[in-house]
Amino acid sequence: MQAIKKKSGPDWSLVYKVFGGALFVYLFLGFMVVPCLNTLTSIFTATNSAGETDPFAVIRFFFAGNMPSFVLNSLKLAVFLMVTVNVVGISIVLLTEYFDIKGAKILRLGYMTTLIYSGVALVTGYQFLYDSNGMLTTWLSGMFPGMNKQWFSGFSAVLFTMTFACTSNHALFLRNAIRSIDYNTVEAARNLGARPFKVLFRVVMPTLLPTLFSLTVMTFITGLCAMSAPTLLGYNSINPEIVRLAGSSSADEAFPQARAALLSVILALFTIVLLTVLNHYERKGHYLSVSKTKAKLVKQKIQNPVANVLAHIYAYVLFIIYMTPVVMIVLFSFQNYPAIRSKALNMGDWTLINYFGQKDYEYLTSRGVTRVRKGSISGVFANTDTVGGIRLSFLMSALAAALACVIVVIAVNYIFKHRNKKRALVVESCLLFPWLLPTILICYSFRIFFNNEIWYVFGQNLYWRENVQFLIIMAYTVVKLPFALRMIKAAFYAIDDELEDAARNLGASQLVTFLRVKLPIVLPSVLSVFALNFNALFTEYDMSATFHSSYGKTYAMVIQNMCNEEGREGYNVNASGRRCASTVFIMVVSGLILYLVYGVGARDLGERLNHRAKWKARWAKLTGKGKKAEAA
Repeated sequence: MQAIKKKSGPDWSLVYKVFGGALFVYLFLGFMVVPCLNTLTSIFTATNSAGETDPFAVIRFFFAGNMPSFVLNSLKLAVFLMVTVNVVGISIVLLTEYFDIKGAKILRLGYMTTLIYSGVALVTGYQFLYDSNGMLTTWLSGMFPGMNKQWFSGFSAVLFTMTFACTSNHALFLRNAIRSIDYNTVEAARNLGARPFKVLFRVVMPTLLPTLFSLTVMTFITGLCAMSAPTLLGYNSINPEIVRLAGSSSADEAFPQARAALLSVILALFTIVLLTVLNHYERKGHYLSVSKTKAKLVKQKIQNPVANVLAHIYAYVLFIIYMTPVVMIVLFSFQNYPAIRSKALNMGDWTLINYFGQKDYEYLTSRGVTRVRKGSISGVFANTDTVGGIRLSFLMSALAAALACVIVVIAVNYIFKHRNKKRALVVESCLLFPWLLPTILICYSFRIFFNNEIWYVFGQNLYWRENVQFLIIMAYTVVKLPFALRMIKAAFYAIDDELEDAARNLGASQLVTFLRVKLPIVLPSVLSVFALNFNALFTEYDMSATFHSSYGKTYAMVIQNMCNEEGREGYNVNASGRRCASTVFIMVVSGLILYLVYGVGARDLGERLNHRAKWKARWAKLTGKGKKAEAA
């Protein structure tokens, strides 16, 4: 017998591994580690007025100036938010999932409105009602002439706004946790004579502690790294100050870039400590064992009539607080600019100008001359800048969300293939690295490091002109990697190893096995992650403000800039109306994505087949095919 000849040529699997490993190391070092190290070293390389390097100049300036006040303000906001967000968040979940409250389904929809609009859109919605010339403030000042019309600003306004904005995580994760409670444990406690509220605090709440602890830590980090609410409502916290200093120069004030770097590092230290504590708590394993025959939770009736009435009143007061900004924004998006400026609904004058079409605007100058500004009144989809912002945000968000999913899917496949080796742990740790750092530090580091002709990116200045769009995409991708990793890695656990063994026995290569066997199984989860990441990035404001540039104006920045210059010399007369219409557009897009992810995407195979059969039956009934089939 002749010996089997080996194929000559390169080992392509080895080439792929070497190339993939080198590319991963290049991206990790160049877009995660090196920019952040550059930010850290910039603190100690600042020069004094004589041009001499003074390693501790910025630190001395920090304690001598007002920078500690920004840190204390952020800490104050974070601590208060931990209390208020948990109180409201736990309340809305208990009212809709645990207690028997009338109209719970409608209440749940109202409480979850913060999932479809957030950031600038949410803050401006509250401003529309509560600022000095807002609807409710104007109405209340008419009833109480002595009230302070500037009440909705500073710490109280930021705390109020973020309290209701940050309950989104409770509405998602705590709701899932409470719905997974074994009702057998609740029923057993009731049979032993425990009262409903004692059962709640002694049986139900302990099972929710791990989730509540995680939500509390993330709420603290959110308050510490808050950006849009403090910026728009006038509260001096860390993130707005970092963005302000990033755009300043040494001619304006001392050590602006180094001070911004120091504040970013302080944020990073807080974040690292908190996430370390969270990780340590999770590893201790605070879990409650339940019975194998798990029973679905049954809603509990509040037996005390007074407590029942108070619970219903409290539930619907919260519902009004959540829904009023949404309803007012939708209504005013169909009003003309005089009604929006006066914050007075004119039920007889509805218009679509904030969505479509253009009109000229006539105005009097200071010299009494009438002038016409053509096209100054325009809709969201008729305004060049707004359409450009939508297009740019859509493309950058889609590319970043897709790139994050591709990177993570390839990496997780590698992690599972080498799950018992240190290299897998190294890869996973690298992808989780951005979670240790606040978003503002990553973006600020990108802006400073790549605002030069860097050899690492082949001598290109990524902050120059159109290059900033690529820089924003990379920042978006880096920030979303940890979330994508946690979600997609969980999906890979559902893959049976025997499927891969069967494919290998049939002669399929590793690449074919991955594309034909593994990817179809995890694809629904990957698409869900893509949708959620796109949803968050499309309306993103914090990173966009850090990369502020005329060549990288995202949708949120375009709307915000238009409102800042509204009416000046006849420009952007209906910017507030266009912002209302933009918010409605954002809510529609976000709501559709959430429906596809948590509605259609959450159905199992049986539910999908039943749903498809129902639609086929309805279609047959409408077209008359069902009657013809019966007659035949």
